[in-house]
Amino acid sequence: MSLFRKPYRQTALKSRRCLWNRRYSASSASQYASMHLKNYLYSTGMFVLVVLSLSSGLGYRFYNQPQLDVGKIAPQTLIAPRKADVEDVKTTEERRREARSGALAVWVVDQQVNEQIHQNLQQLLAKGAQIRESLGNFPFVKTSVLSTSTQTYLRQAPEPQWQTLLRTLEKNSNLTGLNSAQQLAVKELRTYRESNSFQALSQLLKAIASSRQRYNITLNTLSENESASPQTLYDVTFLNLSDADWQKTQEKVRQTLERMLAQGIYPGLSPNNLNSAIEMQVSVSVPKTAQPLARRLLSAVIEANLIKDIEQTKLIAEKAAQAVPPTIVSIQKEEAIVKAGEKITQADFVLLDYFQLSQRGIDWLRLTRFTAIVGLAVAVFRLVERRFNAKLRRSDYILILLLILSAPLLTLLTKSFTGLPAIGLLIGSFYGTAIGGTVMGLLTILLSLGTELSWHDLIPSAAGGILGGLMAGQWRFPGREGLRTREELATLGILIGLTQGVVYLLVNTAIAPLWYTVLGRAAFNSLAGLLWSILALGLSPYLEAVFDLATPIRLAELSNPNRPLLKRLAHEAPGTFQHTLFVATLAEAAARALNCHVELVRAGILYHDIGKMHDPLGFIENQMGGLNKHDAINDPWKSAEIIKKHVSEGLVMARHYKLPSAIRAFIPEHQGTILIAYFYQEAKQQQKHNPEQVLQESDFRYDGPIPQSKETGIAMLADACEAALRSLKDATPEAALAMVNKILKARWQDNQLIDSGLTRQEMSQIAHIFVQVWQQFHHQRIAYPKT
Repeated sequence: MSLFRKPYRQTALKSRRCLWNRRYSASSASQYASMHLKNYLYSTGMFVLVVLSLSSGLGYRFYNQPQLDVGKIAPQTLIAPRKADVEDVKTTEERRREARSGALAVWVVDQQVNEQIHQNLQQLLAKGAQIRESLGNFPFVKTSVLSTSTQTYLRQAPEPQWQTLLRTLEKNSNLTGLNSAQQLAVKELRTYRESNSFQALSQLLKAIASSRQRYNITLNTLSENESASPQTLYDVTFLNLSDADWQKTQEKVRQTLERMLAQGIYPGLSPNNLNSAIEMQVSVSVPKTAQPLARRLLSAVIEANLIKDIEQTKLIAEKAAQAVPPTIVSIQKEEAIVKAGEKITQADFVLLDYFQLSQRGIDWLRLTRFTAIVGLAVAVFRLVERRFNAKLRRSDYILILLLILSAPLLTLLTKSFTGLPAIGLLIGSFYGTAIGGTVMGLLTILLSLGTELSWHDLIPSAAGGILGGLMAGQWRFPGREGLRTREELATLGILIGLTQGVVYLLVNTAIAPLWYTVLGRAAFNSLAGLLWSILALGLSPYLEAVFDLATPIRLAELSNPNRPLLKRLAHEAPGTFQHTLFVATLAEAAARALNCHVELVRAGILYHDIGKMHDPLGFIENQMGGLNKHDAINDPWKSAEIIKKHVSEGLVMARHYKLPSAIRAFIPEHQGTILIAYFYQEAKQQQKHNPEQVLQESDFRYDGPIPQSKETGIAMLADACEAALRSLKDATPEAALAMVNKILKARWQDNQLIDSGLTRQEMSQIAHIFVQVWQQFHHQRIAYPKT
């Protein structure tokens, strides 16, 4: 069933036109124009006042600027009035900073790395020993029988060459057609045969054949390993090493490794430089035939084994800085500091400033430029405020201004602290992500321009402040309720502290070669960020009370049913309390669907009827089926006064319990100026019997105001529909929707929602949501069998 049918639309439009005509008649046009002009002048004056306040607070560096600064031309010759020796603090600090940065790092050997390197080498050598064990001894016979070169050839000679050699030896053929190695082998075998028996020769040939077999098996194994892993260390040259060379190679490789590790391997050493060092060490100690193997072994295991000794390096860097003498600029009495037309140097400026000849004063040009930038920043803030419909009050502007001005004050007093994490956390939690993020971003820019704060202190603090402004205000995003407890805000404070420390480390590492010297200050910045967050957490309840703020956290605390006022309501007016809970459920569902301030709706409705505690029995929900008090009164005018009084009494209670104005607004606005229809009709009936009695409709209407926001408008509609929905038992959803639409239509036609911002489409959506909630409360249950 549609809420906005054609007859209804026409009625609503006519009603609105009449209202417009009444409000803006020709007689009141001039008053409206005058009021508009006053508002414009007031807004312009406030804008100028804010810009001047921010410029004067944030731009204090421009109040004491030297007219004769470094790099400027001296307008006249300036003479020293007396002899002086003045320290150039700036130059001294720069030289000491350079000394710290240029200090050499202290490196120490990491014994754990050394042990791992030795273990790796031992594993490689053990693998080599295992290969040689399968190879057998070499030389496999005494070198007096066969030379080492001959044994090497005989062991690795191809099978055809070995067979040719045997035939030549057996037939005593000439050596024509044999290569030099074959000829030498045949000669040595013939010599052995001439001096030994045939049986000894046979044993020798068997030993050669056995060695050849072992060699070929091992060679095949190595080939398979090389195919699987091309980076294998052991190859044919390794097989041809004698046992003595292998033993010596192992010993020398260990000694070379020990020597190189003792000298230290620096991180970042290029592979070419490392290989050159290894080659140099190996060439003087390892047998020539084993040098390639030794180089491969050492290259495979050697890695950087030096680590920086942070404490010793910091100590040396600080000693180097302290060893730099202060830069002293000396001058004699009546000596010219700088001559007319000369460019002022740093040394000249030090003397001019010392003798108060630098003509310090307000730099009006730079201050004017800065003021223009501040005006632009304020304009950007206003655009963001309007874009996100922040609806800030005058007290909100004052609080934001005070928090902003606290930053340059802290900077002036401490030279390094800004308090930006606390400011960002407070503004973000008070006014949302859009306002918090915008203020912190603009404030960071203005602080960098208007103060003398160094970047390596400003950037980390700004990072913490911007993070706090963005994350503390997540509740402003549609569909998100964000941070609702102070515990969550404290957790965010820890994150802000960590962020500030990490950003400080990153910023200062980029400009300091010895990055580890800033670790201590990075930890200090993390602690500072956490402490600022703790300060913000402690200040927020007082600022909320003083500036009448309804933050999500405060609203969540006020919505606790154990709050004193809500406990009183539940005890003194239990029917009203149950009515309040159901209205809150209806309104909260509608507010969430319309992306309104859910926390405000929930808290506002919990307190909207607290005024009924002044006379609980004057309201039917608290009579519990007993006698109706108004029957005994039998005076509709007095009964209407009792009913209307729950608004005024509610406002008194709300002020007494210091409820925020945003919650107090729900008390009168949920009733608006609606007619107390029941008693009005009774009054009309009585007037028929007593025509002399004056009947004015205003006596039976609430004093208002009508709802001024979507939140209070939703509260009015939920309050109007609650009793009707409770009365439905077996009605269908269609019937319930028709009834809700009728009630909402009556409020719309009565012009109760014209200032709320609710649209026709939203009204229809609200009706469906109310019916859905009613269905959830009145769902059917299975009937249990009787016992």
